[in-house]
Amino acid sequence: MNSFNFWIPTEIVFGPGTEKQAAALVKKHGGTKVLLIYGGHSAEKSGLLETIGQEFSGAGIPFEKLGGVQPNPLLSRAEQGVEIAVSFGADFILAVGGGSVIDTAKAVAIGAANPGTPIWDFWTQKVPVTKSLPIGSVLTISAAGSEMSDSAVLTNDELRVKRGLNTPFNRAKFAVMDPELTFTLPKYQVACGTADIMMHTMERYFTLQDGNELTDEIAEALLRTVIRNGKAAVENPHDYGPMSELMWAGSLSHNDLTGLGGVKDFATHQFGHELSATFNVAHGASLTTVWASWARYCMGQKPERFVRFAEKVWQVSGGSVQETVLLGIEKTVEYFRSIGMPTCFTELGIGVQSEESLRGLADRCVFHGARTVGNFKKLNGEDCYLIYKDANH
Repeated sequence: MNSFNFWIPTEIVFGPGTEKQAAALVKKHGGTKVLLIYGGHSAEKSGLLETIGQEFSGAGIPFEKLGGVQPNPLLSRAEQGVEIAVSFGADFILAVGGGSVIDTAKAVAIGAANPGTPIWDFWTQKVPVTKSLPIGSVLTISAAGSEMSDSAVLTNDELRVKRGLNTPFNRAKFAVMDPELTFTLPKYQVACGTADIMMHTMERYFTLQDGNELTDEIAEALLRTVIRNGKAAVENPHDYGPMSELMWAGSLSHNDLTGLGGVKDFATHQFGHELSATFNVAHGASLTTVWASWARYCMGQKPERFVRFAEKVWQVSGGSVQETVLLGIEKTVEYFRSIGMPTCFTELGIGVQSEESLRGLADRCVFHGARTVGNFKKLNGEDCYLIYKDANH
């Protein structure tokens, strides 16, 4: 085993009806005044917000609400949340929703604890995070894994720039996980979530490190479980079995368990961030659009890793190394398409892009030459351009 640090302070409360424990959990973790953040109207129409509000009232916990969080969460909405939290005197932030809502809650928690500092200064690494308000979540979408991760992503809607921030202060105090809350999701959203869960695992799995046998086995088992249950969940989002497996897999895929001892890659996420910031496409869809192009471009860096992926995840055997690697990639592409996910620009709905557009995406991906992308194979601006170009059909 390679060396690693692993710290997961998030309390998980899993199962039907667990949303009724939200108020008790807030109180348990020191909250006395809560800002409740949520997304669209589904949380209201389903009665979920009313249920949680009643629990707060019964527990004597005053709260304010901020709704309207969008996919690809916006900086402006987080800034609005900071204003409410500070004026209300909130000492706890509760997210009711999926990854975008939870990421917004993390941003609000950091901003409210540091009211004199613009939130974007933290996301651009100008200012280190040294304090934050505690947060919790009631999860309604299985996808981002933000309920147990140390990461949060924001889009600066003025600059159209998307950035991520990793800090231990982003770890939630608790996550309430009732799979039944995901039953109302559209099938496309379930598919996007399935893709995101897979990608969080694969971004850790494709590493140059060897010797982490148990970590690899956990990642492979998680991928097989998501592949099997993801398709069943897309076909019937009301089936508790597959939806519950996806919910737990989503958390484990992004709490670092599936990559312990390795070095994260996350190049595909960087490519996807630029696509979603520029074209406002679904996060999971942006990832499946470019993954195969990344894989084909980088497979020569360590072919044996791709061979193991093909054999362990897709049960591919026989043939040369090259044939096995390419078959594993193709199996992944076929799966993405089978659940309705795009695998190129036209399938994503943005059409074939111009040379100028591709160069612009690549340039923004490497922060105008200030960084490389990925660790499995470090990619410069020209590399990023060629990967985008391969997906441009």
